[in-house]
Amino acid sequence: MKVHWRFTSGTRNTYAALYAACEREGILLSPVSAPAPDITCYSLSSLNAPSLLTEIEAGGCITIAGGPYATACYREVAEKADYVVVGEGERTLPELLFAIEKGTADTVPGVATRHGFRPADSMVRLDAWPPFSQMKGYVELSRGCPFSCAYCQTPRIFGHAMRHRSIDEVARYASRYRDARFVTPNALAYGSDGRSPCLAKVERLLKRLRNNIYLGTFPSEVRPEFVSEEALSLITRYCANTSLQFGAQSGSDSVLEHLKRGHSVDDVIHAVELCRDAGLKPVVDVIVGFPFETAEDQRATADLIRWISTCGTVHAHLFLPLPGTPLEKTSPVPLIPELSHLLGSLALKGKVTGSWRDPRISFCGSCSNDRA
Repeated sequence: MKVHWRFTSGTRNTYAALYAACEREGILLSPVSAPAPDITCYSLSSLNAPSLLTEIEAGGCITIAGGPYATACYREVAEKADYVVVGEGERTLPELLFAIEKGTADTVPGVATRHGFRPADSMVRLDAWPPFSQMKGYVELSRGCPFSCAYCQTPRIFGHAMRHRSIDEVARYASRYRDARFVTPNALAYGSDGRSPCLAKVERLLKRLRNNIYLGTFPSEVRPEFVSEEALSLITRYCANTSLQFGAQSGSDSVLEHLKRGHSVDDVIHAVELCRDAGLKPVVDVIVGFPFETAEDQRATADLIRWISTCGTVHAHLFLPLPGTPLEKTSPVPLIPELSHLLGSLALKGKVTGSWRDPRISFCGSCSNDRA
C-alpha cells in the first residue's frame, strides 16, 4: 500500500512531524504535488482548505485529511475526505493506515468519517514520538497552552495543559544538529504549568545542550510577562540568540482584555526594556484589524509600534479569523490611515516585517529575518 503526502509550502512542519512518526512504524510518507493512489494525506489550514477540499473531493484515491482546519471543521471535511484525523496525528495516522489495510478503519479513535466520530483516548505523550524528521532542524519542546486567546487555535487543538519533552529526549534529538532551535508556544514555560516560569528547569535543559542554542527565537517565541532579568540572564549566558521574540498583539489594554491575552501593555513595554538593557533585540508580534478595534485602539497600537521600532523590530499581520476559535465568524476591520502609513514607512526602514494587507500571506515567512 503506497501512502503519499500532499505537499504544500505551508505544511512543512506537519509533514516533518508525521513523516517521522510514520517512519518509526515502517511507513514511508512520500511527498506528491497531486493526489496519488493508494492513499493521499492532507493537512488543511484556513488558507489552503478551499482549494484542497475541491481536490480531495475529486481525488480518485483514498484521502485522509488532518490539520487545524480539519480538526475544527471535521464534519464538513468528512463530507469530502474518506477519513479525518481530528487533533494530534502522530499516533492516530499510523494506526489509521494499518487499519485501512486490515479493513478495520472504523475502529480507530481520533478519526471522523461521514458516519461519525470517535474521539482520541488521550493526548500524545511527547517522549513517545520523535519531534520531527531530520529534514527539519527543529526539536519540539512543548505542546498545549493554558491561556485562551480568542484568536488562537493552539489550546483548542493541543489542550490547555502544557506537555513537555524530557530533557534527555530533547538533548538526544538536538545532538543531531549544529544549532538547537525549538518549536514551542512559550520557550520560557519549559518544565512549568505554562502560567508561571520554572527557570531552574529551563537552566537544566540549557546546561545539557552542546549546540549553538536559540531559545525564544524563530520558530518559537515567549510570552512578554515571562521576560525577566533572570530569564534573560540564562539566554545571554547559554544561548547564541541576539534577539528574543514575543507577542504583544495590541497596544491597547482594552483589546488585550477582550482577547483574554493574560498580560498588559505595560508587560510588553517592560519586556522590551529588559531585552534592550540585556543587549537582545526585541522582535515583537502585533496583530492588527481585530473586529472590535476602535480608531483609538489602533492609535495606541501605532504608538507602541513606533516606540518598539527605536530598539527592536515588529512583526505585524492582519487578523485572520480561524475556525474553532471565539472569533471564527468575524472579519478584520480596516486600518486607520495613521497605522497603515506607519507600518509601511517602518517596513521601508527594516523595522517592520509581515503582511497587514492580505491575511492569506503567511505571517511566519518574514520571521526568517530575525532568526538570530
